[in-house]
Amino acid sequence: MTTMTEGSVREFKMPDVGEGLTEAEILKWYVQPGDTVTDGQVVCEVETAKAAVELPIPYDGVVRELHFPEGTTVDVGTSIIAVAVGDAAAAPAPEPAQAPDEGTADTATESAATEAEEKKPEGRQPVLVGYGVSTSSTRRRPRKVAEVPAQEASAASAAIQAEMNGHGSAPAVTRGRPLAKPPVRKLAKDLGVDLATVAPTGPDGIITREDVHAAAAPAQAQEPEAAPAAPVAATPAAPSPATAVSYDTARETRIPVKGVRKATAAAMVGSAFTAPHVTEFVTVDVTRTMKLVEELKQDKEFTGLRVNPLLLIAKALLVAIKRNPDVNASWDEAAQEIVVKHYVNLGIAAATPRGLIVPNIKDAHAKTLPQLAGSLGELVSTAREGKTSPAAMQAGTVTITNVGVFGVDTGTPILNPGESAILAVGAIKLQPWVHKGKVKPRQVTTLALSFDHRLVDGELGSKVLADVAAILEQPKRLLTWA
Repeated sequence: MTTMTEGSVREFKMPDVGEGLTEAEILKWYVQPGDTVTDGQVVCEVETAKAAVELPIPYDGVVRELHFPEGTTVDVGTSIIAVAVGDAAAAPAPEPAQAPDEGTADTATESAATEAEEKKPEGRQPVLVGYGVSTSSTRRRPRKVAEVPAQEASAASAAIQAEMNGHGSAPAVTRGRPLAKPPVRKLAKDLGVDLATVAPTGPDGIITREDVHAAAAPAQAQEPEAAPAAPVAATPAAPSPATAVSYDTARETRIPVKGVRKATAAAMVGSAFTAPHVTEFVTVDVTRTMKLVEELKQDKEFTGLRVNPLLLIAKALLVAIKRNPDVNASWDEAAQEIVVKHYVNLGIAAATPRGLIVPNIKDAHAKTLPQLAGSLGELVSTAREGKTSPAAMQAGTVTITNVGVFGVDTGTPILNPGESAILAVGAIKLQPWVHKGKVKPRQVTTLALSFDHRLVDGELGSKVLADVAAILEQPKRLLTWA
């Protein structure tokens, strides 16, 4: 998504990289002002509510400005980077202005103003938004990192003058915007702390919450003494939310809710309070399934593929859906219809460093067992690397969550929004089991199936769960029932 402004500078806007997404956080910039970029070159990595995605620039040019620092959450449709194209790209960015001598500063300013007024052309001129009229496309705003705002320059000049007059030492002049994440900036604003005066302790000079609290402590301690001298400043302001949530950083850690975690929370709350959940359980002997897993590992058709119990559980669920197709459906509230899907996009819940995601295998019902094994392996490895695309997490129809990998017997899973069923698989353990009239140690697991009771009644849900259990108990049913 781009916008062409006059002066041959294009504004690249935050695109909607996934269906229905409204914002994304800039994780990392791969370019800086002055860098040359080419069509298709990745310029930044952003984290959406579903995944981390790299954004390519759709044209050639030279980076003029990055509008947001790393760690900023930006709404979709907001410009994030300015790129000069065409003739403007060929013109070098202006060098940072040298600080004028004290005796010549006023003269230089007046001279520049007079020269600009004399050269001002008549008639309508192309205007680059935010930069004003310029007589040539080669005259550009200096790089942001090299700019010194007028207020800072004024403060620096006053400080130097005070030092010359013997009124104290001149404080160091802070150049550039202090590095801090949006929540930290809000906290500083609420506490009345100027970030320019805070000594950063975070990596790469980033100011942390602890730095802000440390800077606020001395100011709060001096407030009672300063109150008589400045009664107006001592007037209490309206209570701020940040003051109310002040906490001991040694005993608590606060983590901003954003990205995948924010999306997961919204989805789970929406699902739990929209779809009436019913969960059924069954404990099953999967000893024969575990033997089949070991045999498939030696089969040449599965060379290079990952074969595990999840593969056969997924196949068992696909066969159960084929026998009970009405379970593979969704509820359309707007149209007041039940939409039965004639395909299965099988979701696999995956825990990643960024949170829980549910990518799905498209048209899993049409895949052979080796093809399903390959798709499962690719899905898991991509999720672990944090490279799952938003498209891979859309249009799922039914999901499997394997809580057994954490040693858990089972659970009551919450439906993925838009789906009608989710199967939870517990840990497979050696347990005493009655087999052929005798108590023997057998490999046993517990399955739990949650379903949307608006469109799946108890009979249908029970049949699906019973079919999955029957297949895992007797894997030969994969042939007879499929």
